This record gives sequence, structure tokens and C-alpha cells, in this order.
Amino acid sequence: MNLRTEIKKLRAGDILPSRFIRQYSHDASLFEVRPKIAIAPRTAGDIKKLVEFVLKNKGLSLTPRAAGTDMSGGPLTESIVLDMVRHFDRIEKVAACGEQSRTDGYAIAQPGVYYRDFEKATLRKGLIMPSYPASREICTIGGMVANNAGGEKTLTYGQTKNYVAGLKMVLADGNEYKIRPLNEQELKAKIAQKDFEGNIYEKVFDLVKKNQEFLQTHKPRVSKNSAGYFLWDIWDGETFDLTKLFTGSQGTLGIITEIKFNLIKPKKHHKLLVIFLHKLDRLGDIATTVLKYSPESFESYDDKTLKLALKFLPGFIKLLGKNILSLAWQFLPEIWMFLTGGMPKLILMAEFAGDTEHEVDLQINKALWALQPFKVPLHVAKNEDETKKYWTIRRESFNLLRNHLKNQRTAPFIDDMVVQPKDLPKFLPRLEKIMKPYHLVYSVAGHIGNGNFHIIPLIKLNDPKITKIIPELSKKVYDLILEFHGSITGEHNDGLIRSPFLKQMYGERMYRLFERTKETFDPNNIFNPGKKVGGDFGYAMKHLQS
Repeated sequence: MNLRTEIKKLRAGDILPSRFIRQYSHDASLFEVRPKIAIAPRTAGDIKKLVEFVLKNKGLSLTPRAAGTDMSGGPLTESIVLDMVRHFDRIEKVAACGEQSRTDGYAIAQPGVYYRDFEKATLRKGLIMPSYPASREICTIGGMVANNAGGEKTLTYGQTKNYVAGLKMVLADGNEYKIRPLNEQELKAKIAQKDFEGNIYEKVFDLVKKNQEFLQTHKPRVSKNSAGYFLWDIWDGETFDLTKLFTGSQGTLGIITEIKFNLIKPKKHHKLLVIFLHKLDRLGDIATTVLKYSPESFESYDDKTLKLALKFLPGFIKLLGKNILSLAWQFLPEIWMFLTGGMPKLILMAEFAGDTEHEVDLQINKALWALQPFKVPLHVAKNEDETKKYWTIRRESFNLLRNHLKNQRTAPFIDDMVVQPKDLPKFLPRLEKIMKPYHLVYSVAGHIGNGNFHIIPLIKLNDPKITKIIPELSKKVYDLILEFHGSITGEHNDGLIRSPFLKQMYGERMYRLFERTKETFDPNNIFNPGKKVGGDFGYAMKHLQS
């Protein structure tokens, strides 16, 4: 069968030229997987046709792709990739809600909308969706839902799953469905339909009801998680909400065509407290102290990240939109500290927010007073420009590594670990001890308030030892994370790199429930196979980028 010829007959969107295929072979992960064909569907009707086509032609599958910023290999496929950015890029509506509503507002948009454009539209109404990741300028809202994205404001507002109010999705029978939270009577009505949709609701409800106690006692005990399917969130005894299952599912259960988000009103005033640590022995106590005063965000990056920002200063100046003199002036506090006390090992950023400036000052002054006994350098950013400097270093930490190093590349494979913040003083030294024998250069950044760290090693992909290091080090690090009852991924999700470790994280029984969930929605395995369930680490290693 000539796949391009057969799909052309369907008239199911734009078939992209073969010369573009290579750009769909990569995301921000370690992997390279070449699809057979790339299609940009224009409508839900196009996706329906493609579902019907792959059902009739065994061995084919559909993998939706948005901006390609995923670090796990989630949107990579050897079959058919759907480019959801080219045409599914409309913001349908942004509206504020009345005082009686549980939410400040909502927005309806298609999955290919870039978050940067989405936020501009919501801010015009005085609203925001606060779960955006560090890649906010280059990611899409569809990718955020697929990965259950989190970021700097997750500490206060939670991850993307908290804001998905409804979805439209094309499921495995080739039809588009509206997915929203249901009360018990509405759920019974769905089950009574006795059709494909009713069968899904019946099977999923039966699965979560029969395993309710197990699901609640075996879900991750950390504040962030993107691993597995979130079965424990679907049913709370009153509301049955499949949006919680589709969020974070990486396109393995169906294809999103529209998203409805709940929105909040952002705080009007912000102030940033920066803490410089030369030792990590009091990190847990310092973090716990800061968290008592409810920062909106509590982030971190290490000395290697700061050195990169200084090393590649011209590119960093461009990111800040500043000239060299004004930037040097902004770095005076750091320069003085380096001259008098040396380079800090870890920089912590606690941003306090409120509706009045007095409220913010009160919070930050209490935190400053409580931190005095630790005798660590503290700095309150004086203005927006200085605040932007610290945020840009934090947000661009991965890209600073990714874009500026020759003969080496970033290797995100233990890049998204989560433990309880109180456990960090015990966890981090043991992590360092595990990594030391491998002699890897790596940077550390992350969401200290959630205990969520991004460890990004640098590797040479042509080093023959790397195919041994990645699985060996992954296993050791994940063993340590699970000893501390953490999660192997807080926001970057499973993809090719972590799906094979889900059984290790959750155990045999939970993994079987994940398999049953996939079978219920996708009995023919046509949606992004090999992710979440059926992961094959050998396959992943064979597809390392050259």
C-alpha cells in the first residue's frame, strides 16, 4: 500500500511534504523516531476519517503532536503523526464569570494554540491559567493538557488537571465526544446508553469503584505527578470526571480537538526574595521556613546554570532585552557576593504575591525575619527588571544548556523527580552519591516548594558507554525516589523514557489497571502506542539521537 496515495484519497487535512518529516522525528528528548507520514488535520471530521482509516489498516497508529517541546519522547512515532498546531489554533472564547460562580472565568480554545497567545487573550479579560511550564513561550495548551503541565505557580494553584473543565475528543470509534464532569444521575444516563460511549463510562466507573480504596492508598504522596493514568482522581463519590483521566494521558486514549479551561484572576502585586546557599545542609529547614509564609512560587537553580548565564552573556542579554551596561548593573549583588563569599551552590527564588503592596511587604518581611538565624545571603529584587533577570535564568536553564554546548547535548532521562520538600536534606546527598561515579556534568533547577527537581546531565551521544549509563543510572535514581515515596515525573510525563518504569513505580496491580484503562478506550492500540503502557526500554535505546 502506498500510504501517501491512500491518505490523499481521504481528503483528511494537509499531507506535509516528505522533506518536512525529519522535523517530526525529534522533540526536546534524547530520541529520534521517523514517522511514515505527517498530516495536519483541519477539522475534527478529518481526524474521524483518519481514525476510521487506521482501524481498517492494521499496523498503523495516530500520534498527535503540538509544539514538540516534550522532553520524554511522547509525540514520537514510526507511523502517522498529526500536526495539531497548523490548523487547530483558534481561541474560541474567553469570558469572566459572575460572583456566584466557583471560578473567575473560562476560556475555550483548540489544542494547537500557543500558551503565549492564549495568555495574552486571557489577560485582556484580567484572567490567567496559572499552570504554565517554563517553556511557556514555545509550548501549546494541548501539550500542557497531554502532559499535565506544571510550573512556577503550581505550588499555589496546582497542575493543569485542576483547570480542565471540559474537552472535545475523537475516540477510538471515530466519533467526537464532549467530556465534562458528571453528577451521579448524569453518569447513570451515560451508562444506560449501551453504546461505545456508554460502554466506556460503565467500564471505567466499575474499575475505579471496585478499586477505590487501593487507588487512594497507592497514589503518589507528593504535590506533583504526571506518571501513569490518574485513576484516583476520576470519582470522588459525587462527581465522575473523565477530564482528569485524559489530562496527562499523552494522546494514548484519544485525540483532543477542543479544551475548556477554568481561569483565575492573577494577583496584582509581586515581590521576589532571593536566597543564596553555599551549602545544602540546611536546605530542608530553609525551604520549610519559607513555605510557612505562603510564597506564590518557590523556585531554584544551581551554580552551573548561573555560570552558563554569565558565560553566554550576549544571548542572555537578548533574552532580557537589555544592553550590556544595564545588565552588568543588575548583576552587582551577585558579583559582590561572588567576590566576598564565592559562587553559591543553589539559588532559591521565593515570589510573594497579593492584591495590595502592603500585603506582599508583610509576607516578605516575615520571611526575611524568620530566615535571619540561618545566616545566609538574602536579597529582595528592587524592581521588575531585576526580578525578570532571575526568572529568565530559571526559565531558560534548560535552553541555556541545550543551545550553547558543542559536542555535548542535554540528556533528559532523570529530569523530573519529585520528593517531599522536607526530605530534600537526606535525598539530595544520596542522589549526588549515586551520580558521582558516572562523572557526568549536570545542572540542577526546579520547583523547590514542591520538591520537584530537574537534573539535566550532559552527554556525548557517540559515547558507547551511554547506552549502559542511561538504564543503569535511571534504575538507581528511581529506586531512591521511590524509597522516599516520590514520583519519577512531576510534570514532564512518561513518553519513551519513563513508561518502562511505571510498573516499578506503581507495582503490578496498579499497572494492570493502567493496561485495562488503555484497552477500554483504545482496544486496537491506535493512539500513540508504546507510551504509558507497553513501554519498551530497548526500543527507546535503539532510537537515541545520533
